[in-house]
Amino acid sequence: MSGPVLVIKLGALGDLVQALGPIAAIRRHHSGQHIALLTAPGFVELIQATGLAHEVWADTRPSQLDLRGWLALRHRLRQTGFARVYDLQTSDRSGWYFRLFWPGPRPEWSGIAHGCSHPHTDPSRDLMHTVERQRAQLAIAGIADVPLADLSVLAGRLDPARFNLPTRFALLAPGGSAHRPEKRWPIDRYAALAQVLAQRGMVPVVVGEANEKALALAIAATCPATVDLAGQTSLVDLVAIAGRAALAIGNDTGPMHIADAARRPCVVLFSRASDPALCKPWGATTIQRDDLADLSVDDVLEKAGSI
Repeated sequence: MSGPVLVIKLGALGDLVQALGPIAAIRRHHSGQHIALLTAPGFVELIQATGLAHEVWADTRPSQLDLRGWLALRHRLRQTGFARVYDLQTSDRSGWYFRLFWPGPRPEWSGIAHGCSHPHTDPSRDLMHTVERQRAQLAIAGIADVPLADLSVLAGRLDPARFNLPTRFALLAPGGSAHRPEKRWPIDRYAALAQVLAQRGMVPVVVGEANEKALALAIAATCPATVDLAGQTSLVDLVAIAGRAALAIGNDTGPMHIADAARRPCVVLFSRASDPALCKPWGATTIQRDDLADLSVDDVLEKAGSI
């Protein structure tokens, strides 16, 4: 098979990071072919920095009523002449992208879209961890030896000097989906944790989005040694910072996937709202409580001390 190859992975951040291993396997399998990747606009810079794709497209996400947007996307997909598409998103939206090739010609398609050439039909696929599920999907398309996501090489190439990071620090990620507060460990626990870490010679460095600034300020109010980087980092910056952390502790949120892929020791905190067996950063140590309010600082420190 010759011709360009498209990989679809739209998000979210943690899911995208876990797909970096499969994308690397696709790149290796199709050595010599042009690889394009379709992803959310906010992830374009990160994918470009990894060098895993020759070309990165920002998904325009046309709404249901945006006929012009759908036609433009259809034209772009069809005129490129893709020989094969790997749908690593396997969502309703990416399924609609498969339909944009109607009435044909259609590329070979790895995914779950009805009528595709390489369907992943395992009825237990939704019970698999993301890494295992994507490995099984790619095996059907003839790709074996799928590695884990690895951002350590990229982290080593980047220079986070402008952040004036301390020599020894712990990365804290106290945020997460604003509409799912049950996935967040209480901020007063993070503040207490930061105090203990600082007393032990490990400076807390807090990362997060701009709308999570209040969380960082609350930690810094209790632990003045805290370095507050909330709202100040791109995803590429985050790779550089995470790659130099002695330890990362945080909720079930995207930055923890970056820290894990940068091959740093990680402790990820889960509530009953998500299942680590399905979505945890692959190499991370996890703690789960039905309600994260029941998780003590001592429990987290004990787990961190074991890695």
